Amino acid sequence: MKTMGKYCKAYLVKQLRQFDHWSEQQTYPEQPDEQTTDVNQELAEEDILYLQENYIVTNGVFPNENIVFDQVSPEWIDFCQTVLNFSVPD
Repeated sequence: MKTMGKYCKAYLVKQLRQFDHWSEQQTYPEQPDEQTTDVNQELAEEDILYLQENYIVTNGVFPNENIVFDQVSPEWIDFCQTVLNFSVPD
């Protein structure tokens, strides 16, 4: 069963790529709960990704699926808060 997180926010890929240390995982399992071959995911500038409450970026609203970026660092958190104006509501 898929589990929703408490909060995520959608951003264009081109906004996220502004981060100096951005890198994209371009393959991930098609069905996370099953053993399958990977799907090659090439992202366009206008595609939408989701910044999760834990600062991981996914290609979809579910926080533990289709992870595109998971290199959470103080610099990444600062970028999210200052450049993207990301904050989790109370």
